[in-house]
Amino acid sequence: MTTRWEHFDHQADIGIRGYGPTVEAAFEQAGLAVTSVMVPVERVAEDSLIVVQCEAPDLELLLVDWLNGILREMSAKRMVFSRFHVTLDGTRLRGELWGELINSQRHEPSGEVKGASYYEARVWQDEDGGWVAQCVVDV
Repeated sequence: MTTRWEHFDHQADIGIRGYGPTVEAAFEQAGLAVTSVMVPVERVAEDSLIVVQCEAPDLELLLVDWLNGILREMSAKRMVFSRFHVTLDGTRLRGELWGELINSQRHEPSGEVKGASYYEARVWQDEDGGWVAQCVVDV
């Protein structure tokens, strides 16, 4: 399975989905999907590294915590991210986020994600052995 991400329609909000050969890769791609709601990720330089850590009782809750951790860092540091690296130890996550300060002229922000929700939050292994991580984000 190749790593990729996509958006799916969901009433007034946006669904995001990350795919990968591992749970970690699917979470990384979900991070890119969230960022791409706001800015074109290919325009974001990897100048700075930020670390996010979270823990939850299951993978679905962990996914939402991870995405909300990314959004908190974006808001607090006025940054956007274009590369993610996730390490899992059970349901304990350490995520590395590479990005830069937002530049409205270069990044052309198209909106804001207010938060990741538990609605339609699912993490599963598909029939081919790849992993999918999805949820709905509030825009």
